[in-house]
Amino acid sequence: MKITDNKVVVLHYAVSDSEDTLIDSSYDHSPLAVIQGSHYLIPGLEAALIGHQAGDKFDVAVSADDAYGQREDGFVQSVPKAMFAGIEDLEVGSQLRATTDDGEQTVIVIDVNDDEITVDGNHPLAGIDLKFDVEILEVRDATEEELAHGHVHGEGGCGHNHD
Repeated sequence: MKITDNKVVVLHYAVSDSEDTLIDSSYDHSPLAVIQGSHYLIPGLEAALIGHQAGDKFDVAVSADDAYGQREDGFVQSVPKAMFAGIEDLEVGSQLRATTDDGEQTVIVIDVNDDEITVDGNHPLAGIDLKFDVEILEVRDATEEELAHGHVHGEGGCGHNHD
């Protein structure tokens, strides 16, 4: 069965940057299960899956534009430290939820000084071209319930309540 939209795809992957530095891999733990076309994956990887089938192994290069986008300087902001009153252990690398004009977003603290905290709202992989090593383990039709919920259900259900 070939991968098309609304198929469940179970795959292993390893992702590296353009200098072959490993960023993440599923090979040493559970494979990833997604519904093709659900936009769970970055666009470049989702597009590369089309037409493959169980047993296929392939590499794909994904440009930053088709991954997490380019870095945006406007997503880096310095804000008064007083805005973070009551937040303990605030240090470089801390991740916070911030309210923006576009809704809730994760920001990462990149600098802390006496008066200000600088946060970066860019995805950590923004601006980075990626390379994926992919192995397709299984392809099947998604169930009506999976399509309605927008994610794959494992054996015994998906582990959360949809009420």
